[in-house]
Amino acid sequence: MSATPANKFLTKAYIDGIYIPSGLLIFGCFIVKKDWLPFAVALAAVLGGYKIWSSQETPVLKPTVFQDFELKEKTIISHNVAIYRFSLPKPTSILGLPIGQHISISAVLPQPDGSSKEIVRSYTPVSGDHQPGYFDLLIKSYPTGNISKHMASLTVGQTIKVRGPKGAMVYTPNMVRHFGMIAGGTGITPMLQIIRAVIRGRAAGDKTEVDLIFVNVNPEDILLKDDLDGLAAQDKGFRVHYVLNNPPEKWDGGVGFVTPEMITKWLPKPAEDVKLLLCGPPPMISAMKKASEGLGFKKAKPVSKLEDQVFAF
Repeated sequence: MSATPANKFLTKAYIDGIYIPSGLLIFGCFIVKKDWLPFAVALAAVLGGYKIWSSQETPVLKPTVFQDFELKEKTIISHNVAIYRFSLPKPTSILGLPIGQHISISAVLPQPDGSSKEIVRSYTPVSGDHQPGYFDLLIKSYPTGNISKHMASLTVGQTIKVRGPKGAMVYTPNMVRHFGMIAGGTGITPMLQIIRAVIRGRAAGDKTEVDLIFVNVNPEDILLKDDLDGLAAQDKGFRVHYVLNNPPEKWDGGVGFVTPEMITKWLPKPAEDVKLLLCGPPPMISAMKKASEGLGFKKAKPVSKLEDQVFAF
């Protein structure tokens, strides 16, 4: 994790890379030839300034230009899910993605008629700017998914084309009192990004409450369950509620589709300081918009805006 602004200049990198070399240079000149001391101080200041400048975290995303990023690591989660880690230009580089926004991935792919076509899809990284040097994407490969199948075929060293940021959601601490979230499948990625940001911000005064309903077909489909359970155990302000279409025996979570009763039981009631976030397959989003309106939430718009009470990614 990156150091906070208050203590970053006291990290080992600054001590070993700036303070000690500068001190040795100045002390050496003081011992050997005092006449050189002003030049040594000036040189130490220049080198130290360059070191500080070159170590700053640099955003790399460009909203209108696709850039190449190299696949550094691929972690298989299941037969059709993997986490892909891509390198940024420098160890101190950051993607520059506001919490709640996403990126576009482009690839020119062969079509059934023998032609080629540029395909663009949006994804939300599961990493953040507090982790410089790389970004992670959690992607499920679908039989009919152009980009997801392309991603599954990548090997370490190959590149993808990315631009961004994009999206209407930008999370800021305490923007609401309580988030209710409903996610289906890989729709968990923008939710996880926000959940982690909320919990990271506790020390700085973020008091946002979060309740998440996470919907999947089978138990093995629940992505990042250990991470979610760990966050819930770590933070009393975050709670996760699982719903399965095909639950195992002795399952104590929800079963089937998300119902108005589940929303009433697990998520916050409609209020001006409450926001409902939705992400998942289009049929689920459509059903949840209708259900939320029936429960007293403001009617969801076809295209969500940041100020909307019900926001669909």
